[in-house]
Amino acid sequence: MTTYRSWFECIRCGSERYALNEVVYECSSCGGLLEVQHDLDALGERPAEQWRQLFDQRYMGNTWPYGSGVWGKKEMVCPTVDEDNVVSMYEGGSNLFWAERFGSQIGLEDLWIKQCGNSHTGSFKDLGMTVLVSMVKQMRAEGKQIPAIACASTGDTSAALGAYGAAAGIPVIVFLPKDKISLAQLIQPIANGALTLSIRTDFDGCMKLVQELCREEDIYLANSMNSLRIEGQKTVGIEMVQQFDWHVPDWIVIPGGNLGNVSALGKGFLEMQAMGIIDRLPGIVVAQAQRANPLYRSFQNEFETFEPMLAGDTLASAIRIGDPVSYERAVRVIKRFDGVVEQASEHELADACARADRTGLFSCPHTGVALAALLKLIDRGTITSAQKVVVISTAHGLKFPEFKVRYHEDQLRESHEVNPMHSNQPVEVDPDYDQVRSAIFRNLEAVQA
Repeated sequence: MTTYRSWFECIRCGSERYALNEVVYECSSCGGLLEVQHDLDALGERPAEQWRQLFDQRYMGNTWPYGSGVWGKKEMVCPTVDEDNVVSMYEGGSNLFWAERFGSQIGLEDLWIKQCGNSHTGSFKDLGMTVLVSMVKQMRAEGKQIPAIACASTGDTSAALGAYGAAAGIPVIVFLPKDKISLAQLIQPIANGALTLSIRTDFDGCMKLVQELCREEDIYLANSMNSLRIEGQKTVGIEMVQQFDWHVPDWIVIPGGNLGNVSALGKGFLEMQAMGIIDRLPGIVVAQAQRANPLYRSFQNEFETFEPMLAGDTLASAIRIGDPVSYERAVRVIKRFDGVVEQASEHELADACARADRTGLFSCPHTGVALAALLKLIDRGTITSAQKVVVISTAHGLKFPEFKVRYHEDQLRESHEVNPMHSNQPVEVDPDYDQVRSAIFRNLEAVQA
């Protein structure tokens, strides 16, 4: 039986390797971020068709832990963790939704939404957190003294870490920017028993503090600069191709904040190509909110320069990040995939969300950023009508009820310059049949008009 190996390696100089059970996040030689590398020669010894058959056989099954959308690809994700130390909630397996009606409205024949929010804590962050928390459980079982796991978060990372830490019985500390995440996101780590610090700063300020804490106190860092997270998140791309019977879409549109997700997406596709599972790569679009768009600004000068920014108040709160940790990783992916970076204003993202919701979706504001970017690229002719397009929906819309309510009640006009083109408010009537009937048919006539 083949033994598969993985290790950390510097993405910048490539001169240093570290075992996955070492507590290390940056290269000791040049300070570059680390990336998990796999023995692709060993993985390549098994024919691609056998990998596809194995992954299909495991997919959503009941053999622990391989029914998970992440751990079903264990050999190419994290072979180091013993099965007994896997902390999984059978994450992955999220719906690849054929958005036929919305697609036809915007001029696409083949539009799909990868619903990553249909997960245990309601976002794609579960995919990365299962790998990271499992690795910490493995290290603790080996005798390493790791008192807790910590993260800075704009909401979804803290929710995932809180849940997986609670399932593993490992203490969790989360750093959240005060008043900058939704109430639904705030209550998730609190409910799971995490020590929740509400800090009077933004995400970037929280990130600096949590890095200092982890450096000084031997607490394990769970942000995406820790590339164990990337390994779980890359399975979005692998699973998507699997759901298309191992065919590659033409374009993938993904929201970008701290940029770990696009880095993960690219890594998964490149490794599938190296293993012969796929024979071509998709185009990748990274979508940023206009008020938090440092990658977009850098893309405008072909990545010759990069300037962190003070992120503004955006409805897409989870990607309100002005100094993304994974910038270097993301740029490598965008260049390798001939990618595009686009931005969306507050009005564009909110209206794209509402328009998609009218066709049966219930999108988070970050998915709205991706949808707005998609509309621009269709108008520009970059994406054409016959191409197969997948939009990555990163979180469930139910995490952002305030955003939805404020849009439909026209409360975002002053603060975010949103003119709600698709607002829909309840019609209040007395308990009188004639009033009810009149309200119904008045509305139906307006719709038909």
